[in-house]
Amino acid sequence: MNQPQVLVTGGATRIGAEIVRGFAKAGWHVVIHYNSSAAPAEALANTLPSAEIIECDVSAAGAAAAMIKELAVRLTDWRCLINSASVFHYDNATKLDLATNEQAMQVNAVSPAIMSQAFFAHARSAALRCVINVTDMKLENPNPDFFSYTMSKHALAATIPMLAQGAAGEDDRVYGIAPGAILASHDQQEDETEVSHRLNLLERKTGADEIVDAALFLAKGSLKSGSTLFIDSGQHLLSQDRDVIYLAREGAEQ
Repeated sequence: MNQPQVLVTGGATRIGAEIVRGFAKAGWHVVIHYNSSAAPAEALANTLPSAEIIECDVSAAGAAAAMIKELAVRLTDWRCLINSASVFHYDNATKLDLATNEQAMQVNAVSPAIMSQAFFAHARSAALRCVINVTDMKLENPNPDFFSYTMSKHALAATIPMLAQGAAGEDDRVYGIAPGAILASHDQQEDETEVSHRLNLLERKTGADEIVDAALFLAKGSLKSGSTLFIDSGQHLLSQDRDVIYLAREGAEQ
């Protein structure tokens, strides 16, 4: 392969799949990671000019690290790792669910940190290498809903400056992308997004294409390492006491 290479975790579906398409269109060879979405991963890869798929349960830290080391052996210009895989289950500030918390912390924070460390230790490229961690606008605009999920994204965000200082080389970069509401999530119906996804300063729906554009921009290494871009139409600048899923429903009931 004579193209730059990128691994997108959780790349078979949702935002991960949009990032995969965007990098493929920009001329990258894309490695699509999946866990239980083998059919969507294969179908997506078949639509792209240069792509492959790889299976891994990233809730197992050892398996996640092994996947990175395995890819590093054969990818000769591996420039970017995008940690997009995530779990999003409900608990709240009155009752943390231990199983939900353990899974969220492992998948959303611990394994991405371990994969980032392994990437910088083993990935080969003569060009700039870059890790992009997908966090959440809840870093700046938290609410009590999805307590363990939010906790895990704060933990992931904390790794960004630490990795930038301690794991990345002089010519490497570590970044974050903090999306707002982009796609229907949890038990939400698509028509509900017309209200809930406009609960931001610009009163507009943020597009998945904006996340893709941000990731492609960051992959060039133009920003200071350790930086995070908020892609949320200003939602992180608000103070919302519930997740927008429920704010929209509560508004409809009034």
